[in-house]
Amino acid sequence: MYRVLIVDDEEPVLDSYGFMLKSAAGFTLAGKARTGYDALKLIYELQPDLVFMDINIPGMDGLEVIAEVHKKFASMVFILSTAYERFDLAQRAIPLGVFDYLVKPVSKKTFFAALEKVREHLDSRAAESEQELSAKLGPEGEADIRQYLRKIIWKAATAREWEQYRERFAFPSDKGIVCIVELGESADGNTIMEKLSLRYHCRHDVVLNQGFYLILGDIDREELAAYIEKLLQEYNYGLGGLYHGSELHQSCSEALEDLRRKLKGSGAGMDGDAQNREQQQIKMLRRKTGIAPPEETEKLFCDLWKAVFSSREFAVAKAKMAAVFMFLMDDCSGCYSGHAETLPPFNAAEEIMALPDLAAWEAWAAPAFEQIQRQANLRRSGSFPLPLVKAIEYIHDHYAEGIQLPNAAEAAQVSAAYLSRLFSEYLKTNFIDYVTELRIARAEKLIRESRMNIKEIAFAVGYQDPNYFSKIFKKITGLSPRTFGANPE
Repeated sequence: MYRVLIVDDEEPVLDSYGFMLKSAAGFTLAGKARTGYDALKLIYELQPDLVFMDINIPGMDGLEVIAEVHKKFASMVFILSTAYERFDLAQRAIPLGVFDYLVKPVSKKTFFAALEKVREHLDSRAAESEQELSAKLGPEGEADIRQYLRKIIWKAATAREWEQYRERFAFPSDKGIVCIVELGESADGNTIMEKLSLRYHCRHDVVLNQGFYLILGDIDREELAAYIEKLLQEYNYGLGGLYHGSELHQSCSEALEDLRRKLKGSGAGMDGDAQNREQQQIKMLRRKTGIAPPEETEKLFCDLWKAVFSSREFAVAKAKMAAVFMFLMDDCSGCYSGHAETLPPFNAAEEIMALPDLAAWEAWAAPAFEQIQRQANLRRSGSFPLPLVKAIEYIHDHYAEGIQLPNAAEAAQVSAAYLSRLFSEYLKTNFIDYVTELRIARAEKLIRESRMNIKEIAFAVGYQDPNYFSKIFKKITGLSPRTFGANPE
């Protein structure tokens, strides 16, 4: 949304321009001024994107005002409006980079045509600025910025370190504000970035389903807060304070605390549905580790820890994941069951609780889970009875069909009752739940990676009734298929 200042000494003109702006897409009225001195004051205070400037106004005339602020706000767009066409005025305006020249009275058609040209100009300039920066930085530079936003910015920096970051990433200012947005699983952080970039110099990254936006400049925080409130009406977000680059970690902490406070106040934190979804994620991860393909269980693990860390304080989230690792180690080695003499592969609780930040967790978690997977594969591949192995293979080959326990038992060449006991003893689940979880996992993959609608996805994973499929999907995942991201029917 581009902000507009109207400068004219005639009240009817101010009212007319203001009224037309209300129906102009992409523009909003920032303020009005009737004298040159008032215009100068508001330009410095509001820093609008566009100024409609009358020339013959009391005090400083319009061109004098523009000349005064031209170097300070070189990117600000000015449109002159006057009752007379005068060549000498045009000559004075050209060196000042005046964008357009309107002769009053200005018709509605002319007004909107001028706005459209300004909008195209500002949009193009914002896009070019981002492209130039990306080209200048290159892929490695973009990756370095993401690394900076994920890890470095959260810690205090010396003035020298900040200068190095600023020069490396071509940051335009020594100051900035951090905004953290709760995106959810289906939201697009890039869309918010594009809209913020229309008004501000902004860099962003997405971590744990949260958009992290660093907005650079000597910014009026109240003005930014009002703009973000309109922009992010559908989201929960936290906004930090304005700090020098070496102290941006304080803005990070304030933004995160603001977001958590809003989530708690709105009831959007760990409600019953979210807790149920998390519980289902843990159950599914335990059942599939050592059985399902490694990439599938790795994704389950990542989805789980991202949900845990995005909804809790860091210390609490670590404790939660320490408990999850103890469950997984017991599943793969029996180290905590009964009188088992097997030692755990590593002390997960001590190692996790010693981690200082999220970056350290990410570095620790991936290899630790790989070790769990290797041990689970060795144990389960060697300890599963052959009929159970055959039944699992049959289910994975035929889950999209209307299979039932007798079908799998026949494929495994055992009775249905015996196969049912094998599922309970070795997989800690029953046949129906195992098939259901497999189908829903496959449905999640189709929702993310295909253009199929809900009905087609339901049929593809073995459900003939899309409504029943939606009910089961929400029970397992905590979200409806539409919310999860499927195309509508």
